[in-house]
Amino acid sequence: MKKFALSLAAAVVLHATAFAQATWKADPLHSRIGFSITHLGISEITGAFNTFEVTIASARPDFSDAVFNLTVDVASIDTAVQKRDDHLRSPDFFEVAQHPRMTFKSKTITAAGKDRYKLAGDLTIHGVTKAITADLWYRGTTTNQGKATAGFQLTATLKRSDFKVGPKFPPPMIADEFVVKADGEFIKQ
Repeated sequence: MKKFALSLAAAVVLHATAFAQATWKADPLHSRIGFSITHLGISEITGAFNTFEVTIASARPDFSDAVFNLTVDVASIDTAVQKRDDHLRSPDFFEVAQHPRMTFKSKTITAAGKDRYKLAGDLTIHGVTKAITADLWYRGTTTNQGKATAGFQLTATLKRSDFKVGPKFPPPMIADEFVVKADGEFIKQ
């Protein structure tokens, strides 16, 4: 009986270890959070947030149980035009002095095809929190410099009016909808 109990305990420990939740952190040198929005209905303006942290917690090798947590330093916005970036940081848009962080915490992940998911969660921008759903593509896992590295691409179409960003600027001037495209390499910790 004692041998059986020890064998059962060993099996439970091995099972728990095999499926232990792992934490993955975004590699800032190989990750990007970009966006695009239409200006005057005739051109796309693109930009990125250069300072952010993203972590993933997952126990499954296909990340079908993944939980994503994101924090963005809004002041790191970069559209390659200093005057525009300063305006975007102002009370007319992101009001960075009052709302320096943008956050996202996923709540559910649902399969949407091979290596494709719908990632739903709460996004907070400009002090406003909304439930959103994004498309997530798991691009695979490889080994880089001896460390497990997973790749993802996230896309979403959002409305700035949902977050009260730039309310003085009507859609004919700056589109209400904007597209977020994030690409990331995540290193297993």
